[in-house]
Amino acid sequence: MQTHNRFILAAALCLGGSLTAPAQAADAPPVQPKVMLIAMFGPESQLWIERLKLTRDIAVPGLSAEYPMVHCNDDQVCLMTTGMGQTNATASTLALALSSEFDLRKTWFLVAGIAGINPKLGTLGTTAWAHYLVEFGTQWEIDSRDAPKGWPTGYLGINTKGPNEKPPLDYKTEVFELNPALQSKAYELSRHVVLSESKESSHWRQHYPHAPANLPPMVTRCDTVAGNTWFSGTRLSERAEVWTRLLTDGKGEYCTTQQEDNSTYEALLRASRIGRVDIQRLAVVRAGSDFDRPYPGYSEVDNLLKYADQGGFVPALENLYRTGEPLVKDIVGHWGEWEKGVPAG
Repeated sequence: MQTHNRFILAAALCLGGSLTAPAQAADAPPVQPKVMLIAMFGPESQLWIERLKLTRDIAVPGLSAEYPMVHCNDDQVCLMTTGMGQTNATASTLALALSSEFDLRKTWFLVAGIAGINPKLGTLGTTAWAHYLVEFGTQWEIDSRDAPKGWPTGYLGINTKGPNEKPPLDYKTEVFELNPALQSKAYELSRHVVLSESKESSHWRQHYPHAPANLPPMVTRCDTVAGNTWFSGTRLSERAEVWTRLLTDGKGEYCTTQQEDNSTYEALLRASRIGRVDIQRLAVVRAGSDFDRPYPGYSEVDNLLKYADQGGFVPALENLYRTGEPLVKDIVGHWGEWEKGVPAG
């Protein structure tokens, strides 16, 4: 997980200026993407841009100042980079959804980003299609040193009496369920993809004494938690497991941790309510770039401070493309079916 925070662009319009899209005339009809890829920062975007030849740049007022363009190709596949963290994800996604540059009513959205990975359910480079999006940051917290005896951490649900009590979902953003038919289809299309490793990640995973942590990466299905605080370590990761089960009534399995996905979903949900997008057309895939907790005997602190030593960053980026590309290809190649919804079978 990562953080950034800056966005400017709409001010020019408010002051009577204009923002002209290089590849789109002012009177051109809105672009109608078949697929909109959503990345969070430059390295997540680059492979898609290069391999899908996303060479048409369209400026969208309200996107991140760092990533002001949506990139598209002739197959009606586009990509937006939101900027990292919850604020950027929300602002950029809503700006896109409300933009007059695009007609997104039939567009399929694919969030594809790196994440921390739970060694109980994956390894470095593992890609996971999510069913549930769980907000980890929306909790009460006290310093763990002041927690009552028996509490494993200082976290508990808001307006609860203890860490194992499900809270009232007053924020309405604590947990979201993605379209299970879309998740199933995406998984079936990608489940046999061969994923990559680096020498470093292959060596690092072998420190873990159990599968699947010590096995080569593969495509799987499990759930993701979001929060702007990049947590690491055994106790906090175990809290993420408990929290996911609480908020999903025992149905969800926490396996990846990132910052943005609940924010992205909420922005698209609001746009969906006014008919700008279809929230049932959103899929999320995350790739493990680092373990969320250390192997036995390794330092909890070093697991965080030296996360890059694990070698999972480059394989995770590659595997996002390898896992997501079959879905993109199927949508484009069988648009007559996908235009109506998730194809049967």
